[in-house]
Amino acid sequence: VAWNESHHCRLLAGLVPDQFQMCRRNLEVMHSIVRAARQTKSVCQKTFADMRWNCSSVQRAPSFGPDLLKGKGCFVRCVRASLSAPWSTCTSGELPLCSCGSVPSEVPGPDFRWGGCGDNLRYGLQLGAAFADSPLKSSKPGTQALKAMNLHNNAVGRQVLSDSLDTKCKCHGVSGSCSVKTCWKGLSNLDEIASDLKSKYLAAIKVTHRLVGPRKQLIPKETDVGPVKETDLVYLVSSPDYCMPNLHLGSLGTQDRQCNKTSVGSDSCNLMCCGRGYNTYTEEVVERCHCKYHWCCYVVCKKCRRRVERYVCK
Repeated sequence: VAWNESHHCRLLAGLVPDQFQMCRRNLEVMHSIVRAARQTKSVCQKTFADMRWNCSSVQRAPSFGPDLLKGKGCFVRCVRASLSAPWSTCTSGELPLCSCGSVPSEVPGPDFRWGGCGDNLRYGLQLGAAFADSPLKSSKPGTQALKAMNLHNNAVGRQVLSDSLDTKCKCHGVSGSCSVKTCWKGLSNLDEIASDLKSKYLAAIKVTHRLVGPRKQLIPKETDVGPVKETDLVYLVSSPDYCMPNLHLGSLGTQDRQCNKTSVGSDSCNLMCCGRGYNTYTEEVVERCHCKYHWCCYVVCKKCRRRVERYVCK
């Protein structure tokens, strides 16, 4: 889709009226938001590849299944909120209305100067927040508790994105001497951001939506847990163990999932297979090997075959 006609917005399923109007007013950023949605799927599945719940159900988005409406949804929505900010297209010059980020207010060090094209995080976060939060602020059906949880987790995702902003530099000088460095503020790569979010997900707090003073707030379900902080991911309903298939709960089970015989982590055959055991089979793989660099400028490799053992849950 070229994203140059307002009727293109009708091609996106699941948009609420505010998102549809935003799409029509900001056609030039829609390709970035669509790309962010694809990245959300890819990043989620890669991040949870070693766990019983491996985010495979995200392929059906925007139709969220039972698993994504429970505890697992907090990670997906959090990632989606952080990635929906079209900051990278600003830096690449794809958006005429969005330029490089402003020069940092902090004083540069003695060995570098501010320059380059920093990520325009402010523009991306504003636009991303408006798009990602719209369904939660609309009259679309849904409990107030669920909307409050998702708004909170969206904000956590954007905060993780903001915190990942770091100083990146490029060297200048004769023969790469790096006598002068030009630096700018740029975001970490998506794998690092997803890793931070996964850590928060694993420490997520179960909450309830209860009246505290004049308004309802998200407070921990357990009394011995401290107040929910702005950096905590939260969930309302506990997830199942995902060992056996159960469509009502959104569980696909772990039968036929590949496991790691030597691991003691979440991808171990004991944990992944839920104690049911595993089958072993041998597979022949073809790999590039004995690679040689030829001047100038290509690499020639041979193809090698080797047999590897795979372990699959019963």
